[in-house]
Amino acid sequence: MPIDITMPALSPTMETGTLAKWLVKEGDTIKPGDVIAEIETDKATMEVEAVDEGTIVKLLVAEGTDEVPVGKVIAVLAEEGEEVSAAAAPKEETKAEPKAAEKPAEPAKAETPAETKAEPKPEPKAEEAPKAAAPAPAPAPAKSSGDRVKASPLARRLAEAKGVDLASLTGSGPNGRIVKADLDKAPAGAGAPATAGAAPSAAAAPVAAPIHGAPEGVPAETIKLSNMRKTIARRLAESKQTVPHFYLTIDVRLDPLLKLRSQLNAALSEDKKLSVNDLVIKALALALIEVPDANVQFAGDNLYKFGRADISVAVAIPGGLITPVIRDADNKRLSQIAVEMKDLAARARDGKLKPEEFSGGTASLSNLGMFGIKQFDAVINPPQAMILAVGSGEKRPYVVDDALAIATVMSATGSFDHRAIDGAVGAQLMAAFKRLVENPLAMLA
Repeated sequence: MPIDITMPALSPTMETGTLAKWLVKEGDTIKPGDVIAEIETDKATMEVEAVDEGTIVKLLVAEGTDEVPVGKVIAVLAEEGEEVSAAAAPKEETKAEPKAAEKPAEPAKAETPAETKAEPKPEPKAEEAPKAAAPAPAPAPAKSSGDRVKASPLARRLAEAKGVDLASLTGSGPNGRIVKADLDKAPAGAGAPATAGAAPSAAAAPVAAPIHGAPEGVPAETIKLSNMRKTIARRLAESKQTVPHFYLTIDVRLDPLLKLRSQLNAALSEDKKLSVNDLVIKALALALIEVPDANVQFAGDNLYKFGRADISVAVAIPGGLITPVIRDADNKRLSQIAVEMKDLAARARDGKLKPEEFSGGTASLSNLGMFGIKQFDAVINPPQAMILAVGSGEKRPYVVDDALAIATVMSATGSFDHRAIDGAVGAQLMAAFKRLVENPLAMLA
């Protein structure tokens, strides 16, 4: 019996994904554990492994296809000993317009509600429809079939938003199916039928706020946004619009921490050597435990207060960033944090993190010090309530033991969700962080 390979859910929030690349072709024999495809989710591009053994008889979704729903059949596998042609045949039949098979039995019913929403009398409207459609011959054939027009769900939504008549378009998808790319090429309102009196008003809102093109005459390259980039744009815009941010900045003397790091690294093996970032992760985690009112998350009528510190650490990857999580960072040894962070960062850049490794986290850390950035304000990563932005350590005049001296100083800025954390609580957290960094032996206790 043929086996369906479906679009997997690779993260807790994933609803659709992009089939970025097939790593197998029809006729290939696979076994459990073989990597068969690369799927682009809202978080990263991840490899998908086979769970069954057999021969690939049909690839149903082409490379580069966007918005593939979780659970949709993307390929068909024939089990060992099964005839390949027999396994492939049912898929050919089921692939060809399953919805059309359900709808031809009641074409009139499907047509009538759509056209009579605004009118209390369905009968006269049904009679007027052909007359109104008569001057526009292109839509007429489409209305004669039960499903009217072959189009993906996404294409239908886009057509409704843009006021485009699907019957006026030529589909470039399988069997002439209209896909998102066909809508991207169509101007707003293209082919809008005369009878659709509500369509222009429905499309008015999107048209009123267009996305402007590049300035005329300026050389520009159009780059399609990845799912990750779209998610970053959506989530951070939502964060700035809905989360009341406030910011607290402190200067921290790094010399004691740098000295301790040097002493510890002299005794550690190469794979366990510490970075400044590792010690900062530990300091933030301990500060959150010391000030538990800052280790929280806003949840409408509730507030979650966490009993441990899981630190999401921002890691830059091609096309965006991802935040692998150091869990229970307050209880881990510095060498454990160093080893775990190196592993997570390396696999993040290779797109090989598991969903549970970048999901969750009670607070975040973003460090741009390695780029020479002195100080910056980071955007909170919902649903978390705080993120610490760390700049570079640099030589500055600083008061040490009541005397002015030159010290290595780092600026750190906390961004806080004022719905969950008050100013005084945020200040207590920043003070605790400063004290731990300037007295790092406390992190070894």
